[in-house]
Amino acid sequence: MRTRNTKAPPAAASKAPEAATTPPGPVPLTQAEPPLSSASLPGEESGDASLLHPPSEELSRQWIKLGFLIHDVSRLRRSAYDQLMKPLKITRARWWVLAHLSRHDGMMQSQLADVLEVGKASLGTVVDQLENSGWVERRADPLDKRVKRVYLTRAAQPLIKTMTIEEDRFNQRALGALSLDDHQTLSRLLGQIKHSLSRMGLDNSSQSLDED
Repeated sequence: MRTRNTKAPPAAASKAPEAATTPPGPVPLTQAEPPLSSASLPGEESGDASLLHPPSEELSRQWIKLGFLIHDVSRLRRSAYDQLMKPLKITRARWWVLAHLSRHDGMMQSQLADVLEVGKASLGTVVDQLENSGWVERRADPLDKRVKRVYLTRAAQPLIKTMTIEEDRFNQRALGALSLDDHQTLSRLLGQIKHSLSRMGLDNSSQSLDED
């Protein structure tokens, strides 16, 4: 007589639970890509830690006030200086070139542009005007005929003497209330501001002599 097989059939393999699906949504902040940083000002690549923190509200107001003050002083000085030049029929740009040549006669035109921190094309226009007026002349460099140097003429000497006297009077009225220490302090502070601005990598190649 056959014996009935009482062995239970093998149990079906249990199905692994399906992973819960998460609906799409914003990526958590810890997993998101870092936000793009805003464009930094020229010169900020120096790593100055003070640039990483916003200024206080009071300091920000003082910066704005000082910026307006510097602009106003430059504008008023420019206007007053133009009035000084008017009777002599000479512009600020021409006087600046003549004044530099009176101290360093025979400069190369490219050197003069660098000293005045203006574009070579802008300076070339002013030198052309001065040459046409008979106040300067271009001469070839004795060692390199391709290089032109700019020299004052005899006709410019009386003009330079008059302008020097007038400029001294102008500066006396504009700066006479300041002591010698004030002059030195102001020059030092303005020099620091100029240095900071120059570190921004600004290009002077297109700047005109008539710009301050």
